[in-house]
Amino acid sequence: MNKSKVSIVRTNPDPDYPQIKKAVEQSFELIGGIEDIIKPGQLVLINPSWVAPPVDRASGCITIPEIPRAIADIVKEMGARPIIAESSAVGVKTATVIETSGYQELREMGYEVVDLKKNQSEVSIPLENGKVFDAVDCWGLVEKADVIISVPKLKTHDQTEMTCSIKKLKGLLTDNMKKQMHQQGLFEGVVDLLAAIKPQLAVVDAIICQEGIGPVFGTPVEMNLILAGKDLVAVDATCARLIGYDPKETLLTVNAAARGLGVMDEKHIEVIGVPLDSVKRRFVRAIEDSAVHVEGFHVIHGEAACTGCRNTVMSALVDMRNADQLDFLPGICVVTGGADLPNDVPRKNIVTVGICMKENATERHVKGCPPNNALIVKAIIDGRAEVKRMYAEDTLDKTDV
Repeated sequence: MNKSKVSIVRTNPDPDYPQIKKAVEQSFELIGGIEDIIKPGQLVLINPSWVAPPVDRASGCITIPEIPRAIADIVKEMGARPIIAESSAVGVKTATVIETSGYQELREMGYEVVDLKKNQSEVSIPLENGKVFDAVDCWGLVEKADVIISVPKLKTHDQTEMTCSIKKLKGLLTDNMKKQMHQQGLFEGVVDLLAAIKPQLAVVDAIICQEGIGPVFGTPVEMNLILAGKDLVAVDATCARLIGYDPKETLLTVNAAARGLGVMDEKHIEVIGVPLDSVKRRFVRAIEDSAVHVEGFHVIHGEAACTGCRNTVMSALVDMRNADQLDFLPGICVVTGGADLPNDVPRKNIVTVGICMKENATERHVKGCPPNNALIVKAIIDGRAEVKRMYAEDTLDKTDV
């Protein structure tokens, strides 16, 4: 069995465009080139992460524009047509991210930079043997593309432990499909998406990453690295090891490997370039970051509680802290993971969260696997005040179904 190759290339601190292009070219050379993927005349969709503002490049929130630009230039040199395209999180205007992050400047330079939420038809892409879905709803450009390249920003994540090349693909879904994934099963739904669209290459922006409560409000971590590979599962497994995880802890990677969509076992991956052990750094995990303690408020996690619900509840509490809404917590108990409801808390004050609580749900139940942070906040506040969105510009009902 041939090993999946993953390259690691070091960049200078705060590299300029020529330095980044050289690093991307080197990352491709180390994995054997990309001539087997890119052919003249093809349409190549380059998919960076534009999750949401803040978009300051030093925040580590989104993929910096120089990396998709470098990929686009290489694709052009190979005689193909590159399009840089993405849709931001539900409730977030993609156009705002483009305009404030450097991607508008790429447009003005002549690059095709596409907001998938604007002027794009919706298509349903069927898949065989989906675990959650029989088809995924994407944008027309996704269906038209001959090649899809995932270009994530490496970060910890408040629901999936880590976000990298597999999780990043969720930006290719329609907003309604994104919501359905949270409600019906994110950890298998994203893998259904991976199986449906079959991206052929990943290029990871690990120059400035995020640790803690990513993917938006984490703490920046300067790593000065670019990684690349043709097996997205191997790339994500390597990135997990890079930031201190055993890949078995990152469920999206585990599920994708279990379906034969790539390899995560270290013995089946060849890391080329900078030695992995020389650049490893344990990132602070979302669940470890900025815990919120309020007297009279309790969280009960049952045995079935996965990291998705644990991290999402924690992230919702941090959102409330940042919005100065902790006064709504006393008297409330949040229950996840199939735990028994407490007898000493009025049922009307119990918020049940996640699919594991479906059989014992209260009136303030938040469905999903895992649910959206904002919907947990909504259930806690229960109409006593307006739920404040942390980065979205639209109203909260945009996230609800």
